Amino acid sequence: MSDAPSSQQSELLYPLDARPAPIQAFFVALQHLLAIIVPIVTPPLIICNALGLPAEETNYIVSMSLLVSGVATFIQARRIGPLGNGLLTVQGTSFNFLPPIISGGTAMLAAGQSYETVLGGIFGVVMVAAIAEMLVSRFLGALRRVITPLVTGTVVLLIGLTLIKVGLVSMGGGYEAMESGHFASLSNLLLSGIVLAVIIILNRAHTPWIRMGSIVIGLLVGLTVAWAMGKLKGNTVPEWPLIAWPDPFRYGFSVPWDLLVPMVIIYLVTALESIGDITATSAVSREPVKGPVYLARLKGGVLADGFNSMVAGLLNTFPNSTFSQNNGIIQLTGVASRYIGFWIAGLLVLMGLFPMVAAMMQMIPEPVLGAAALIMFGSVAAAGINILASVHLDRRALLILAVSLAVGLGVTQVPDILQHLPEGVKSILQSGVATGGFTAMLLNVLLPESPTSMIETSDA
Repeated sequence: MSDAPSSQQSELLYPLDARPAPIQAFFVALQHLLAIIVPIVTPPLIICNALGLPAEETNYIVSMSLLVSGVATFIQARRIGPLGNGLLTVQGTSFNFLPPIISGGTAMLAAGQSYETVLGGIFGVVMVAAIAEMLVSRFLGALRRVITPLVTGTVVLLIGLTLIKVGLVSMGGGYEAMESGHFASLSNLLLSGIVLAVIIILNRAHTPWIRMGSIVIGLLVGLTVAWAMGKLKGNTVPEWPLIAWPDPFRYGFSVPWDLLVPMVIIYLVTALESIGDITATSAVSREPVKGPVYLARLKGGVLADGFNSMVAGLLNTFPNSTFSQNNGIIQLTGVASRYIGFWIAGLLVLMGLFPMVAAMMQMIPEPVLGAAALIMFGSVAAAGINILASVHLDRRALLILAVSLAVGLGVTQVPDILQHLPEGVKSILQSGVATGGFTAMLLNVLLPESPTSMIETSDA
């Protein structure tokens, strides 16, 4: 039996190794770009706003997020040695890491550290913890026996649920509005409500292009309304440099060990998410979804995932992961050529090199960004539910899910429950995602499966 899916190759206008004409390639790449540009810049904007960074530093970090996404996308599509999966795989800044980065960063700032020291520690941990995902790529079989879909679904659900508070804070105007007394003003709620409504309505449209561009269109509508309300952000830096050159270790290098454990756990979960994304991309590209070619793609893709995140830390931005949005565009356009990935990579690198692109992103008012972020964070939670829907939820699985969610959300909502623990343990467990994820992994190993579940798992 062939390893390739039974779907007809003729359904693709341009299969994996085809080379579309430059004009066609550019416009297909542009469609991918519109689907991913907001998810790429939203995590760094949210983190920088939460940490209260100066506009100049935010601009640089957002620029590097775009540039690194371009480099990472090229590596995945090009497949350099063992790095990459050789598919039309787009990479971007991951939402998964926001909870520990924001909680860890704000804790370090509260302890009196400068933002330069905090950023040096965050990016140092991003680099060191990425080694875990790179190592895991060599032992995917063992990993999938320890971190099952039950564990993955629970962690992804926790990520989405703990991020919702971040989205709501932005919708109310952000921490700056809290300090000025304008948080959750009627104008902020009206502005975020309009953006939320536009995105929801457009997502129900019958035209695929409108659905895929709903977040971009929603942001544009929000910017227009914000301009009419006099809420459009202005640049606080008088003159941006023409080019934003990469500046490795711009903020120094350190490794706050209390942040390392939560980051490693999320890197492991991100590895399994990448496996799912690569499998989906293989399927829509009419490539094998089992056998040696498929396994090589998985190992190369997850290895590149970790390597690209290490590059992100080196260049002072946040971890990367594979994006699933491009799979819908491949299905819609019939273009699965990995050479489109080169075009996407080039466009992202160009956007990252010009600070004015990041400056335009900074002009988005927090209520506008928060409305889009809330939907994206909710989508993360929904993705966790979707993973759990594929699991046979017997009494054992429900017990693991219940305890993990209770513990993870509990420490997030009542952090004082940890106040008498040693400082090192407290700093690790204060991340709800890390605590809930560790609980899920531990119970998954310790609680024996019922014979029925084991039979169903072996048949799957």
